Amino acid sequence: MARFHARNGVLYVGATTSAQASPAAFITSFTIDAKSDRVDVTAFGDTSKVYVQGLSDAQGTYAGFRDSGAKQLLAAAQDGLSRKFYFYEDNAAPTAYFFGTAFFYQSVSLGVSAAAALSGTWAAATPLATSGLT
Repeated sequence: MARFHARNGVLYVGATTSAQASPAAFITSFTIDAKSDRVDVTAFGDTSKVYVQGLSDAQGTYAGFRDSGAKQLLAAAQDGLSRKFYFYEDNAAPTAYFFGTAFFYQSVSLGVSAAAALSGTWAAATPLATSGLT
């Protein structure tokens, strides 16, 4: 596989719970933390720790610049409803992406000598899925 630069990433988020996802403007970073519950089931007589895996989970963060025309992330944070999302690591590879529905939360940062910025977290409302990723 070839390496690629993340500058071509794009995050799509639905403007409403039923809307198709559209690009979220001016996003500069997006993280995905996919994991499963891990439960220690070590018992007397075991010679090492023993674990079993539980339910899967996906959460992450996003950040970018605030723009008055980019309202879907703020709307999602305010109404508390899940949204469809798609994250492409490289928009030149349109068949490789993460997707699902998620709850989004947002913070806005303003400063006299800084660009208006946004940042937030997201948590999966449905299982995180992938297409075309290995």
